[in-house]
Amino acid sequence: MESIFHEKQEGSLCAQHCLNNLLQGEYFSPVELSSIAHQLDEEERMRMAEGGVQSEEYRTFLQQPSGNMDDSGFFSIQVISNALGVWGLEIVLFNSREYQQLRINPINEKAFICNYKEHWFTVRKLGQQWFNLNSLLTGPELISDTYLALFLAQLQQEGYSIFVIRGNLPDCEADQTLQIMRVEQLQRPKLIGEDETQRVSVQQVSDTTHTTDEGVLEEDEEELRKALALSRQHMEVEDEEADLRRAIQLSMQGSASPISETAGSSHDTSSIDTLNAEELRRRRQAYFDRQQLSHSADSHSAGGLKDSETKPDQ
Repeated sequence: MESIFHEKQEGSLCAQHCLNNLLQGEYFSPVELSSIAHQLDEEERMRMAEGGVQSEEYRTFLQQPSGNMDDSGFFSIQVISNALGVWGLEIVLFNSREYQQLRINPINEKAFICNYKEHWFTVRKLGQQWFNLNSLLTGPELISDTYLALFLAQLQQEGYSIFVIRGNLPDCEADQTLQIMRVEQLQRPKLIGEDETQRVSVQQVSDTTHTTDEGVLEEDEEELRKALALSRQHMEVEDEEADLRRAIQLSMQGSASPISETAGSSHDTSSIDTLNAEELRRRRQAYFDRQQLSHSADSHSAGGLKDSETKPDQ
């Protein structure tokens, strides 16, 4: 799937990533999207001024921040719609009653863009196959035709707004390549933050091991002792592991994960929501430390991976 353009997350520029992944190229930059947002702001200001520049409504409008962009890099649906209009594309609300009454099979569409709590991402058909091009993933995620409708329904249930892309998308290498071949995906891509957190956690454990004489904080030592104790007590319970993974994903995104691996899991996250930031950080650190210790123990075993066989202290 090397030919598929997949722009990964930088800051809060998910709207830019969504558009570029949809169009399969570096078509928009933050500067260009900001220009569209400022133009929309000016048009709104002029409409408000028609009621009188001395009116209370106009003065209140001037004091409010832009609804089309913010300093973090977020852009509104109006900005996205105008950006797509440059390419002769328009958006239709998939969630609307009018569209649902048309009873169009989603696999007959060309692409969708999805939004939840200011995060945008693209689902697009390339060749004869569908791909989740979420910028939070390490790479494109293949979605089967039979799973596409379920995937979109799951997003709707989680509160996503979904828009159908209408019009002729620009030609791209991936679409041409996948018209004559099909791809298979043996392993789904992970969240970018998940891999980063794991690498950081592994490095922290290594640093702690090699710098115990260099003033390691007592709190970090206590966390490591807790992780060692857990690894000796057969605490690898599947339900706990699943809850921690979901908590880690939620903490990285600030909301429910949009990828299909999460879509198939339970929606009961009340226990996760009750965790405060410090407790979540501790549990997440302990979880990754435990994974690293388990991996280290397995590397000395000649019989391969044995996740639950941790020998007690002699």
